[in-house]
Amino acid sequence: MSATAHTAPSAPSTMAWTASLQTDDARMDETHQEFVDMINQILATPEDEQLPVYKAFLNHTVEHFAQEERWMLATGFSADNCHAEHHATILETMRVVEAHYLDSDKTIITRMAEALAEWFPGHANSMDAGLAAHLKSVGFDSVTETLADPSVIQNVTMSGCGSVSCSS
Repeated sequence: MSATAHTAPSAPSTMAWTASLQTDDARMDETHQEFVDMINQILATPEDEQLPVYKAFLNHTVEHFAQEERWMLATGFSADNCHAEHHATILETMRVVEAHYLDSDKTIITRMAEALAEWFPGHANSMDAGLAAHLKSVGFDSVTETLADPSVIQNVTMSGCGSVSCSS
């Protein structure tokens, strides 16, 4: 390459959907694949056109997290468990990102998508995989959101995140 040649800025890398992200709960995995696809859609969108894509992603993430939290409550987690607290922190940050974007920081959505792409595999492999295992262990059907035997749930007994990597 000559000294006068210019290279275009590299596009942000995308997040691959891999088997390592699977939790063995088909509905959770479908929602997670949509999450990954939406991150990639944001990263493929020019920064000055990202806001509508980001808003759709934020709405999806609100429902994604609410879905998991419904499952937690239906299967014996306390409302203030650490998994739900992680969700709340992510959503709070995502809402702040939207405000900063509107205040003229046109790179912040890309940076947030990149940060979520970095965060998500760890979350999926610990908290979400733990939740999926818990759902299976109590006979919870995530498609119908019903328990095969509601008597297996003894009031609200779990305060952690459902993962062995999370303390109560």
